[in-house]
Amino acid sequence: MPFPVKGIATQGATEKLGAFDFERRDPNEDDVHIEITYAGICHSDIHSARSEWGPAMYPMVPGHEIVGRVKAVGGKVSKHKVGDLVGVGCFVDSCRECQYCKEGEEQYCAPGCTMTYNSLERDGKTPTFGGYSTDIVVKEDYVVGVPANLDEKGVAPLLCAGITTYHPLKKAGVTKGHKLAVVGLGGLGHMAVKIGAAFGAEVTVLSRTAGKEADAARLGASHFLITTDDAAMAKAAMTFDFVLDTVSAKHDYSQLLGLLKTRGQMLVVGAPPEPVDVSAFMLLFKGRSISGSLIGGIAETQEMLDFCGKHNIVSDVEVIKGDYVNEAYERMLKSDVKYRFVIDIASLKQ
Repeated sequence: MPFPVKGIATQGATEKLGAFDFERRDPNEDDVHIEITYAGICHSDIHSARSEWGPAMYPMVPGHEIVGRVKAVGGKVSKHKVGDLVGVGCFVDSCRECQYCKEGEEQYCAPGCTMTYNSLERDGKTPTFGGYSTDIVVKEDYVVGVPANLDEKGVAPLLCAGITTYHPLKKAGVTKGHKLAVVGLGGLGHMAVKIGAAFGAEVTVLSRTAGKEADAARLGASHFLITTDDAAMAKAAMTFDFVLDTVSAKHDYSQLLGLLKTRGQMLVVGAPPEPVDVSAFMLLFKGRSISGSLIGGIAETQEMLDFCGKHNIVSDVEVIKGDYVNEAYERMLKSDVKYRFVIDIASLKQ
């Protein structure tokens, strides 16, 4: 039988988020019932809640950075057991049959993966509700294990911000001896610094804000560059092997491409709202490339968590109660958080 769950939802694009009671399904044979402890707030939660990335489904329970304890499992579950600390990321199912699912890149599922919220189950009619809730039921193949040594509060954002930055850095082959520029020091950027440094790269943070230099160093950056300092940017031309761009506001791609060495790679994870102009000559004459990246597949998400466990990497977080979510959204829009809000889900039960 379905069971009652407390959550936080928005009823429309212009509505505030508020308390929302709903039901989850009992675990099927291949399902895991997770009692959620912490849920991170991602910038995409705001875009989705406000229907800024296309039509949204309401009521909407956002949240795809989920950590919790296994409360129950279906009879055919073998990967997780009651009491395990586990995580759920941006999607909770996929077709499992297409080329990308078979290659372990379910995030690129050809028919479309089932997102953790604002999506439909594989039946095409049942809406998904996300992690701003006390419990969730997810198929075991889309649940990942969390290393026991990591602080679960800081683990929650790894399920999105962590894998979003790990995937392109790993795929590009960033390693010791490489020079990596990370553009923007926010929720994504601060994870890119930590992970890039753990890969062995010499990391430089590029920012418009001089006041972030001390934090950049604390997080693992060796250098700091102000993007509005024309002289410093000119001096840095053709010095980086990789540029990881996390910025979602309008900015100059050609300026960043000019920082790359011959055959350097620009890795894009930020999502500016408007098309970006790029000079073909910035690519052609130095063999540079630009590639986009979404998140990662389930196996790679597990790999990322294990890597973070080995290197003791978690996100820098500010833990909040559920009734502070609307204020948190407004603060995020002002970049007033270091560097990720995480909801203490126990507060929803009070």
